[in-house]
Amino acid sequence: MSLLEMKNKDQDYHYKSTLALVKKFVESNQRKRLKLLSEIESEVDNLFVFGTKIFDDFDQEGDDWAAGWLLQVLKKHKPLFFKDKKYNNWFVTYSDKNINYEELQLKLLEQNFEEADRLTSSYLRQLAGKLAVNRGYVFYSEVNSMSGTDLQTIDRLWSIYSNGRFGFSIQAKILKSVEKKYELLWPKIGWKKDGYWTRYPGSFSWSLDAPDGHMPLINQLRGVRLMDSILRHPAISLRHNNIL
Repeated sequence: MSLLEMKNKDQDYHYKSTLALVKKFVESNQRKRLKLLSEIESEVDNLFVFGTKIFDDFDQEGDDWAAGWLLQVLKKHKPLFFKDKKYNNWFVTYSDKNINYEELQLKLLEQNFEEADRLTSSYLRQLAGKLAVNRGYVFYSEVNSMSGTDLQTIDRLWSIYSNGRFGFSIQAKILKSVEKKYELLWPKIGWKKDGYWTRYPGSFSWSLDAPDGHMPLINQLRGVRLMDSILRHPAISLRHNNIL
C-alpha cells in the first residue's frame, strides 16, 4: 500500500469516526449530549469538510439543540462555513407581528448572549405594544395579549443555541422544580447570591457556563409579576410541557 493510499485510508477512518460521533451525539439524551460537547468541538475540522451535509437530517422548524451546537462550533472555529449566509439564520422563525428575528438568531449563534438578551427585551416591548415601547418597559398586564407564536420563537431560539439550558420554558421548568417559589428560583438561576441581587450587567455570566435558566433576563425591580406572567403565558406553558 502506497503512502497516499495509507493516508487516504486513515483519513477515511477519521471521517467515519466523526460521523459516528455526531450520530451518537444526536441520538443521546440531554445528560449524555452535554458530556460529548468538547469531543464534538475537537472534530471541527472534519465537520467543516462534511459541510452542509451534516444538517440534512435536522428539522429547521424543530427544537433540536444538537444542530444549534454544531452551528456554534463551526461559527467559532470555521467562519468560512458561513459564506453561505443562510446558515447564520438556519432555523426557521415565525412571527405574528412581522418581527424579524434574524439578528437575535445571529447573536445567539455567535454566543453573544448579552446582546441577545438586550434584543429579547426589545422584542418583548414590541410584542407588548407601542405604549411599552415608548415607556421602555413592559407591564405584567400586557403579557397575556402577547403573540404566542412570537414568544415561542424567542424561547425556541434561546433553547436551541444554549444546549437546551436557557429560555423562558427552562426557567418555568426550574420554577416548577422549586415548588413555584421565586425566592428559591433566584439563586438557582444565578440572579441572586447570598441574599443580594446579581448586578447588571457586569456580574451576570454571559456564556454557556452560566447556570441553567440564567438567560434571558427579566427586570425584577417592579416585582415578580412580569416574569410570572411570561412563564405562565399559554404559549410558554405549552413549550414547557412539550420539552419535559
